Amino acid sequence: MKRPEHLSLLSRALIGEHPSIIRLRQLIDRVGKSKARTILIYGETGTGKGLVARLLHEASSRAGAPFVDINCAAIPGPLLESELFGHEKGSFTGAVGHKQGLIEAADGGTVFLDEVRELEPVMQAKLLTLLDTSRFRRVGAVRSTEVDVRFIAATNKILLGEVKAGAFRDDLYYRLQVVAINIPPLRERGDDILMLAHAHLEACNRVHGSSMTKFEPEVEDVFRKYSWPGNVRELENMIERICLLEEGHTVRLDHLPDRIIRETRRRTAASALPDTVAIGKGYHAATAEYQKNLIREALMIAHGNLGNAAARLELTRHALRHQMLKFGLAPGDEPDA
Repeated sequence: MKRPEHLSLLSRALIGEHPSIIRLRQLIDRVGKSKARTILIYGETGTGKGLVARLLHEASSRAGAPFVDINCAAIPGPLLESELFGHEKGSFTGAVGHKQGLIEAADGGTVFLDEVRELEPVMQAKLLTLLDTSRFRRVGAVRSTEVDVRFIAATNKILLGEVKAGAFRDDLYYRLQVVAINIPPLRERGDDILMLAHAHLEACNRVHGSSMTKFEPEVEDVFRKYSWPGNVRELENMIERICLLEEGHTVRLDHLPDRIIRETRRRTAASALPDTVAIGKGYHAATAEYQKNLIREALMIAHGNLGNAAARLELTRHALRHQMLKFGLAPGDEPDA
């Protein structure tokens, strides 16, 4: 089932007040209104490259014309040329009639080429010709067809590196790179993470009839520390799952996936051990302090519950008690905040 349009953060305006997002919104408005015919969007998976492409289209004079979204990795290579450029009747087995391609269908509007790096070399050459001449030839056609289209390409890879590796044409790269837009990953956006989380929590409540209204402070702390490899898409999917499966009015730490807790626990413990400790105290003392910080962090996350903390550390309750006594953390004592 298709997700309701108003539910997904990736289908809404870019939410946030981080300087990088403010600049991005300004750039979308300025570039969208420009006459640029080719735009290249860089961004990790889940950052919203498709959203930015659509906003660029809506900000342009082409907004009333078609916006055609093409995932270059989703269409098998042998079919891609026909899908993009169309074909004439009888041009190959199974071509029982004339077919208009997606490029021609977007005439006057915008074509969004997602995952452009996945184009095979032959299609890269044909795309370059189209960008240079605004003309293409249907499969099996004698004459070429002219189109008026803005091309927006997107990739989650550094294309210059792909050029140096011989996987992407340098001339096509420089043709696409006329205007480049970079979308920052979620982990670099500071408190925008919490703003996005609250916005999606409210959206989930409206759509699913759930009653979650806030996050525990410990949950917000985890949100700030987690690396978010799936970016905004990962955040929204996790919150939606919690709203669907959990009860109550507050998102608690035990509602979050264990992998997120484990990662933030490791990051917190690592950051709690300064370089001077390792240099000044030597290997054994530094290792002991690291272990002590790891146990203290687990106890804080578990609100002092030994069973919960032991499970998070993958220790038995007896082993955790032994380690706490070893490091002077008496069982039953509240860990320092």
